[in-house]
Amino acid sequence: MTDSATTWCRLPLAEWQDTCATLHRWTQVVGKIRLAQAPMTNHWWQVPLYVTARGLTTSPIPYGRRVFQIDFDFIDHRLVIAGSDGRRAGFALAPRSVADFYRELMAQLAALDIAVRIWTMPVEITDAVPFEQDRVHASYDKDLVNRFWRILTQCDRVFSLFRSRFIGKVSPVHFFWGSFDLAVTRFSGRVAPAHPGTAPNVGNWVMREAYSHEVSSCGFWPGGGALAAPAFYSYAYPQPAGFAAAAVRPASAHWHNELGEFVLPYDLARQAEVVDEAILDFLESTYVAAADLAHWDRPALERSSRRRRD
Repeated sequence: MTDSATTWCRLPLAEWQDTCATLHRWTQVVGKIRLAQAPMTNHWWQVPLYVTARGLTTSPIPYGRRVFQIDFDFIDHRLVIAGSDGRRAGFALAPRSVADFYRELMAQLAALDIAVRIWTMPVEITDAVPFEQDRVHASYDKDLVNRFWRILTQCDRVFSLFRSRFIGKVSPVHFFWGSFDLAVTRFSGRVAPAHPGTAPNVGNWVMREAYSHEVSSCGFWPGGGALAAPAFYSYAYPQPAGFAAAAVRPASAHWHNELGEFVLPYDLARQAEVVDEAILDFLESTYVAAADLAHWDRPALERSSRRRRD
């Protein structure tokens, strides 16, 4: 098998959409626990999850004078709760409803003397039902979840390289459980106009905090809704005039009218001769289009190509 076939593996949405829908909601349960405990950070950077060598993690969450973290292990397929007092808990990741997952996780936390209350309504999901009532979403295919995580590890690696080229304000590479995507965002340093939009079960004030400053953002999304397959994406807020018509690379990238952003289909990217270069080309060319059209001070924000080579 080629390197692309083993590292940038197939993930057909038709095959994994049921598991994807279940896992999306499981990550929201875990993410909302972090949201309930972590101090507010600009643009909601205290809420995402992070890619690890085994899955996804909350990173340490404060709880009084203790900390704890919750990890999805997508190799052994377990949810692991680890506390700074040395105590641990967890359970197997297997087909089970969102309601059962929520109840078991809260019981395991209680066994560690951790009491956390969360708002149980999923966000950024249409026709959502509270976690404790959701017995419809109960799929978990271990192979497909493992494939998804392996793709995330590769995206995290490439996005981190892209991130390193920017010396201005830039987000971590992080996994947003609301939209279920891995993202990294660059900032011009200028304040943005108040964001007009919202998402299901998300107040406009949340969006205004997220987009309080001018951004060029990119990431990987496993598909769904307007996208029938996984894809890399890139957008700008506010969107500068002429952005949709900008010439971007590679040739397989295109502007998606419904989403209002550039898209590089994952299955086309993974067929490139050098997959990393195709993805970086997409990230860089879409950023340059946004930054140039919006007149960012690029010399002050970017690490020079000569310094990158050194």
